[in-house]
Amino acid sequence: MLKTKLAAAVLVALSIGPSAAFAQGMSGQNAPAQQDTAQSANTSADQTKARKLETITVTGSLIPQTDIETATPITTITAEDMKVRGFTTVAEALQQSSFATGSVQGASTSGSFTQGAQTLSMFGLPVGFVKYLIDGRPMGDFPGLYNGSDTFNNLSGIPMEMVDHIDVLPGGQSSLYGSDAIAGVINIVLKKHVDGPSVDARYGWHTGGGGADRRISFSDGFSAGKFNMLVGAQFESTQPIWAADRGLTRQYFTQGTSAPVASRDFLVYSPFSGHYYFEDPNNCGNVTGLFGGTEGQQTRSGGRTYCGSFYTPGYATVSNDKKTANVYTHATFDVSDNLQLYGDLLYNYDEQKYSIGSNFTWWGTGVDFGAYYDPRLDDFVDLQKAFAPEETGGFKSIMNKQYEKSYMLTLGGKGTFGESNWDYDLGFTHSDDKLLEHNFQRFAGPIDNYFIQHVLGPQQGMDPYYNAYPQFTPDYAAFYQPISQADFKSFTGYTDTNAKTWDNMLRGQLTNASLFTLPGGDAGLAVVLEGGNQGWSYVPDPRLLDGEVWGTTDVQGAGHRSRYAATSELRMPFFSMLTLDVSGRWDNYKVAGGNVHHGTYNLGLEFRPLESLLLRGRYGTAFKAPTLSDEFQGLSGFYSFVPDYLNCGRLGHGPGDIANCPTPYDSTQYFGQQAGNTALQPITAKVWSYGAVWAPTSKLSFSVDYLHWDISNEVNTESADLLSQTEYLCDIGTLDAASATCANAFGQITRGTSTTPGLLGQIQQIYTPKVNVSNEQVNAVTASVNYVQDIGSWGRLSFATSYSDVLKHTTQAYPNDPTIDVLRHPAAYPNGTDFKSKVNGSLTWAPNEQWSGTLYFNRYGKTPNYMASVVDNYTDPGTGKLGAWILYNASVTYNPTKNLGLSFLVNNLFNKMPPLDRSYPGTSSQPYNDSNYNVYGRAMYLEANYKFGAK
Repeated sequence: MLKTKLAAAVLVALSIGPSAAFAQGMSGQNAPAQQDTAQSANTSADQTKARKLETITVTGSLIPQTDIETATPITTITAEDMKVRGFTTVAEALQQSSFATGSVQGASTSGSFTQGAQTLSMFGLPVGFVKYLIDGRPMGDFPGLYNGSDTFNNLSGIPMEMVDHIDVLPGGQSSLYGSDAIAGVINIVLKKHVDGPSVDARYGWHTGGGGADRRISFSDGFSAGKFNMLVGAQFESTQPIWAADRGLTRQYFTQGTSAPVASRDFLVYSPFSGHYYFEDPNNCGNVTGLFGGTEGQQTRSGGRTYCGSFYTPGYATVSNDKKTANVYTHATFDVSDNLQLYGDLLYNYDEQKYSIGSNFTWWGTGVDFGAYYDPRLDDFVDLQKAFAPEETGGFKSIMNKQYEKSYMLTLGGKGTFGESNWDYDLGFTHSDDKLLEHNFQRFAGPIDNYFIQHVLGPQQGMDPYYNAYPQFTPDYAAFYQPISQADFKSFTGYTDTNAKTWDNMLRGQLTNASLFTLPGGDAGLAVVLEGGNQGWSYVPDPRLLDGEVWGTTDVQGAGHRSRYAATSELRMPFFSMLTLDVSGRWDNYKVAGGNVHHGTYNLGLEFRPLESLLLRGRYGTAFKAPTLSDEFQGLSGFYSFVPDYLNCGRLGHGPGDIANCPTPYDSTQYFGQQAGNTALQPITAKVWSYGAVWAPTSKLSFSVDYLHWDISNEVNTESADLLSQTEYLCDIGTLDAASATCANAFGQITRGTSTTPGLLGQIQQIYTPKVNVSNEQVNAVTASVNYVQDIGSWGRLSFATSYSDVLKHTTQAYPNDPTIDVLRHPAAYPNGTDFKSKVNGSLTWAPNEQWSGTLYFNRYGKTPNYMASVVDNYTDPGTGKLGAWILYNASVTYNPTKNLGLSFLVNNLFNKMPPLDRSYPGTSSQPYNDSNYNVYGRAMYLEANYKFGAK
């Protein structure tokens, strides 16, 4: 087989950095001891063109093979890549990959549901559409829910120093890896061997302040006869970065569409007219010591006066205080030539703290009463009070805390049946993740009683106009006063929410890499059977469920299910130029007495017309089983508005004439309820890709691939609008009133008693559970270049770059809704602000074995500015796109001896802040999209690694 140039180029690419390389170390599902062992089987010049590589197992295939490039494009990030490019965590290395174009929430997203977790979005697809593997085994889910509803994986608990390499496979991979593998697969391969004891220590800091980082790790391996073991541990502590540490976030925006506007920390206003009442006889004189002495009398447009500060944004964190401890062990025991027992344990303890700032630490009458009536003002008004650090005892003392304990344990055995070509691997994996959310809260009874006693005074009946709002005559002078820390503590404290996920999997695989011979080589077969169960529970503090916590609620949920799957792959090299890979899988989930099942397949074709050229293509299907949270999340409520199509129809106004339907039927307020649904079906996708790899020399390679996703049955809450329309169609006879569709609509809409002849009672409640209803399409292109050049006595230069571009992204929330072109609708949630393109690359110069230096860049493409994302177009005045965000990292490594390595790394070399977006108003505390950008700025790290006994 004439594959010399491609094979050599790919091996060179693997040696220099993350690239669209095609040989990978760990099997996506195989035993942990298999390594990247690709090497020449024959090194003589006369046999170069006939050279075959020793068989390896690649991520993206279950079958060991001689080809290190396949139909599936793969990017490999090695441990050395992560170090020299300045990545400080596994999450950062993956989030900076060119595939991660989607906006995601994280530590910078203040007030989000999972501020203590890290994840990514491949090509703008949902974060749960990526299958994460650790040594080829599925990674356990994080117990918290992304955006309050979606199950996902947390990348923040993986010890970077224990990672050997990471394989990233874009595109659907469910025919091998099952559920979740729609956007792609990420396989994190941990180390299986070290030469001897080693210690690595790193200290880092940010030149702008905050974020000091200390990390130390230790690893060692030893053997005793047939027993081998590797042990590693990593400890890390990182200080938070506060918004006050950065000029862009320490105060309200000074370069926007309006002058900066101070926060409304002491406010009396009418929620109906918007009028401000300034009732402080001391003109804020009693509160000027708050917020570091920046509190004072402020005025907004129209002469509206209040007490506030320009510097309240600085009291939130933009990165978390974090402490982690990880322990990893890998052990093998050679029972015989045909059997090896193995075991792996990865344990993680993670403790994080963060502050959501004064914007989320406040009290107001609007939450309790909507408004109150003040007879002296003869108006309906509200009070609003933000708590200052001088009152709380400092925001550092009331930070939210998250404690996570997780582990993943695998025990198994693998080997060969006698002298045959049949290999086997039988393993059991258990993962467990426990989460405690220790969050700061205001307690409803105590905080309301405090302000009633000190400010509002006793209630004086109801308002004289509507008899609907309570009447108070407040002591406004007492309102414009600081409160003591003791009083603040009297109505605040912490709640504890406990969550857990667990997963058991027994997996057996049979593999024959030489099942039979074809003209192009040996055909291979792999068959996998697996089964297990999994569970999720989310148990909020009871006070979050019964109204004891002021301004905050939560939703409980719990459930479990069993599952099994069968997978098969057949790889057939029909000719030296043509190879076909066929795989199929059947998954079944038993949920609440029912079964959810789905089958997937994939056809992969590899064509090599030249020894330097590979043409490849794939076509298949992928799926995502309903998540446990989608199936078992508890009941929650909300208020909204919906047209009453049935009553409007009876009044002569059809769906196209709702604007003329009389009040209240044109827009009726209702109480909505939503919950999980155990009858959900899988999300399905048709996926295909095609591309090429060209290696004109053994030191230079190019690759380009085009990928397509057509996704159906995505989960969304049922549309109240569509339910109301269905009820109308059932009423007029377009739909059979006795049908299941009509019975469903009638059952989910609750109406009051009719008071008007010929009309039904007003809509009071609508139940909108999660259903399979949404669709999505994505087209993307990826490309890479890898090049190595010897420069004689000057050493060697290595260059690698990777590029991704989303060419099309459309979504449809409900069947009758229009299809939204996300790339042209910047307000489309949550993808309208995604990066369309990303490109990164590195240049490494190694003049000798002692010295090396690397310059790394990452170019984030254009995104909509704030105004465009508000008005949903690029044509209104002030709309547009922000320029590319380009960051540079640099590192220098010096090895004075074979035992000692010293490194100096600088991240964000030029201290680049997010692109300046002048379309934000002066009320903005973070004038940038915190799901895309951060204000961390330049960071520097000193690192030392010592290997005991190295020679």
